[in-house]
Amino acid sequence: MCSGSYTDIHSYSSEENTLNSYLDEASTYDNNHVYPTFFGYIDDLDSEFASKVSSLIEYKLPKKSDSEELDQVGCPEPSPSPSPVVVNVEDYGAKGDGITNDTEAFDEAWNEACASEGPVLFVIPENKTYLLTPIRFTGPCRSDDLTVQIAGTIEASDNRSDYQNSRGRWLLFENIENLIVEGDGTIDGKGEIWWKNSCKINKTLPCKSAPTALTFYKCTNLRVRNIRIKNAQQMHLIFQKCVNVQAMNLMVTAPGKSPNTDGIHITNTQNIQIMNSIIQTGDDCISIVDGAKNVQATDITCGPGHGISIGSLGADKSEDHVSDVKVDRAKFIGSTNGVRIKTWQGGLGSATNIIFQNILMDNVTNPIIINQNYCDQDSPCKHQGSAVQISNVVYKNIKGTSASKVAINFDCSKKYPCKGILLQDIHLVGEKDKKVNATCNNVRWTKRGIVIPSCQDEKLVIDTALIA
Repeated sequence: MCSGSYTDIHSYSSEENTLNSYLDEASTYDNNHVYPTFFGYIDDLDSEFASKVSSLIEYKLPKKSDSEELDQVGCPEPSPSPSPVVVNVEDYGAKGDGITNDTEAFDEAWNEACASEGPVLFVIPENKTYLLTPIRFTGPCRSDDLTVQIAGTIEASDNRSDYQNSRGRWLLFENIENLIVEGDGTIDGKGEIWWKNSCKINKTLPCKSAPTALTFYKCTNLRVRNIRIKNAQQMHLIFQKCVNVQAMNLMVTAPGKSPNTDGIHITNTQNIQIMNSIIQTGDDCISIVDGAKNVQATDITCGPGHGISIGSLGADKSEDHVSDVKVDRAKFIGSTNGVRIKTWQGGLGSATNIIFQNILMDNVTNPIIINQNYCDQDSPCKHQGSAVQISNVVYKNIKGTSASKVAINFDCSKKYPCKGILLQDIHLVGEKDKKVNATCNNVRWTKRGIVIPSCQDEKLVIDTALIA
């Protein structure tokens, strides 16, 4: 039987596909130096985590059987792909003058594209600016090969009354399979009017949420690439309840003081890769929250912003879970945080099986931080007994400069201490190579290689015994 499709070749089990994300050895910025792998030290980690990582070493991709190989002999060349159905928004009345409301034209063009069969190309032409109020690009669509090509600029209406029924979203792609969104164009949220009316900017105003610029909701097999998103009303890009996502070559920008303008927000989404992207915003460059699993972020440049954060988790006594996250090859420039895990007191759930490796810090205020006492409110948070459990976290090959005296800060719960924390090959200093410190409260950790700064040796001996 002739085969060779992407599905055929990659049809190994979902569990194997999940674990495969950990197989790569740590590549480094210095190609002449090989850093030791943490796989050799898994005995020092939590036993469940250790067994999971150990199984990866033996894993190999399934090979075709001899009979399957023979089946390919004499197979005809695949037939050429049919030409796509091209749906251009200007054919449906879009003006692209930056003044006319083009929402209705986009909506009619989308309905045509979504109803078409075979390959479909939804075109937003270059050298034009299309003004849009909130719009939903809703599926399911008949085509299983649908591409949205953003060549021009999509600009948000700055009339806040246009968003009264938007449910906090400006551009929404919903319930679509096999969607590609790409192009050299720009999505501009025109967020200035929203920022000026934020309670974080003007303390006399009531706190109200603002729309997210671009949301993907319940999308499967999604690709987002080569686009620029700037000046979102609040968050720039959300992946919510999506499966199998690849986002690459993105430029996400907003002023460093713009409130709540997270770059990429991941919630209830599984199997997502974010690659080769620059994120400069006023909040988290990437935020990973409840329901996120199998998340990889590779070759990310962050700053200004609040770093790459897992959380916040456990707000309002909620039960939240995040697992299997890998951040590899990242650079943080002048951000308030580097790699952060933040949870509220009183919450439930877990943040587990997390790797931060091959990271450069350039003048970062909190390069490495776990905060199980997170409190983002004006009044002090009350002490509560329960907490989100943080476990099995690897920090490896992290170097650079800290803008504060405390470069490593583990502020964990007394009742539910952080456990299975590995620090390996860490070298963080202050400006002009000044010495910086580590604060480690209620954390069960171990170290390998040179770790600077480090917690006190006495605590290291005690905590190593606890996690053996």
